[in-house]
Amino acid sequence: MSQGTSKAESLRAGETEQSHVLSIPVQDQVPDRPPHGYERWLLSKLLRMAGSPPVRFELWNGERVEPENGQPRFTLRLTDPKALYQLVGNPNLAFGDLYASGRLQVDGDLPDLMTALYRAVHGARQGWPKWLEALWRNHNPRSTGLNEARQNIHHHYDLGNEFYQLWLDEAEMQYTCAYFESPDLTLEQAQLAKLEHVCRKLRLRPGQTVVEAGCGWGGLARYMAREYGVRVHAYNISKEQIAFARAEARRQELDHLIDYVEDDYRNIEGQYDAFVSVGMLEHVGKENYGELAAIIRRSLKPDGMALLHSIGRNRPMLMNAWIEKRIFPGAYPPSIGEFMGICEEGEFSVLDVENLRLHYARTLEHWMERFEANRDRVTELYDEHFTRAWRMYLAGSIAAFRAGSLQLFQVVFTHGENNNLAHNRGHLYQTPAAPEAG
Repeated sequence: MSQGTSKAESLRAGETEQSHVLSIPVQDQVPDRPPHGYERWLLSKLLRMAGSPPVRFELWNGERVEPENGQPRFTLRLTDPKALYQLVGNPNLAFGDLYASGRLQVDGDLPDLMTALYRAVHGARQGWPKWLEALWRNHNPRSTGLNEARQNIHHHYDLGNEFYQLWLDEAEMQYTCAYFESPDLTLEQAQLAKLEHVCRKLRLRPGQTVVEAGCGWGGLARYMAREYGVRVHAYNISKEQIAFARAEARRQELDHLIDYVEDDYRNIEGQYDAFVSVGMLEHVGKENYGELAAIIRRSLKPDGMALLHSIGRNRPMLMNAWIEKRIFPGAYPPSIGEFMGICEEGEFSVLDVENLRLHYARTLEHWMERFEANRDRVTELYDEHFTRAWRMYLAGSIAAFRAGSLQLFQVVFTHGENNNLAHNRGHLYQTPAAPEAG
């Protein structure tokens, strides 16, 4: 296996440590003035506009602003007046930045706090005036054109393989939702169960050919080749991930069945028995959905099966401003309607839609537990800002799936004229998808 890269190696030319997107200056000095009355009023107003969550604010001099409804379960501590104004100005962006820089500190469980905030805001935002919606808006995602897509993927996935090895599963390095077929599965078992679940949905058979768009560290391709004897062409534009995937395929003696292609999905060539993409659609950009539908249509044999696995929404919404700016540039999770639009554009027949939302919440809980166990090493590789930012990202993602603001859709479809279809779903559930504990 690749041993990963150091922090210095992961920063490309023109990106110094000081200019890294997550390196936010810390406000070290505590101001010596007490809060003004209108500043306390602003925080009280912020709590009301957020739906009165069970949260109190503690200011830089120890004064507190209590919630008007019930006992607080969480305390948010602001270290300076500028932090207060940034938070009130646009909490969607400032909350993550302030937490990452240490200027907003949390007493209480971070995922539980974020879940409470998401639920409170969801219920309150219908009553917001238009000017507040505009002030606190999330911005449109960055472009996902050919050149920009490579930069976006580099920003998130080329941080160094060692970083992800610290907290992903040891089996196949799956950075997507696991399938907790039973609640007592380990993360490794649940990720292998997810791979098996995908293969069963595609009805793979030995000797078939599969094209995968956005293959991550190559785990699904290796599983399909090893367990089903298919030939896989897997596309990815992350140099770090492709290098890892090729090395691991050689180690497992599967490289004769797998071709890892360092290229954009838009350049897929040939026809295949199956088209699969797990965790890439979030990066495609809805302006490119028509092109994606055309690519799948030309790549899929007449009796071929396709599966798209993606974070999604119940209705169209922009990605949180902080996550799009600091963590996932260009990200846009499609609504279920936008998802179906891809199938309509390609004149496909939808065969199966499954929502694994709570499975993703559980997956993230495992990831965060492992991340926290290795936080000292993460800080050593990067810095404290980076560690706090990723803690916030993982906690916020857990909360989004718990609260229902994010979904996880698996959609299976085929050409509309294909009649070579299963008559029921028995092939999915005849035996457990998860391997037995070794």
